[in-house]
Amino acid sequence: MSRVCFYTGKKTSSGRSIARKGKAKYLGGVGRKTTGVTKRKFKANIQRVRAVVNGKVCRIKVSAKAIRMGLVQKPQKRTWKSDNDKTTTG
Repeated sequence: MSRVCFYTGKKTSSGRSIARKGKAKYLGGVGRKTTGVTKRKFKANIQRVRAVVNGKVCRIKVSAKAIRMGLVQKPQKRTWKSDNDKTTTG
């Protein structure tokens, strides 16, 4: 299940890249001709983020669109206490 969005299910899809040559008819040419068709992949913009899922913080793979839509709930920032902040008794 690599490169699949946790929320939207987006994943890599296949397609074709079409190479053409010639001048378009509206520009005065005889038309564009197809010279080759190559297979290619359309990859989803998948990011690895820390998120809260079922009340637990874990790393999940989500698409950038899911992040922009607000589907990802980020965990709270942790506030670390340094040694200087701690008060010593004694």
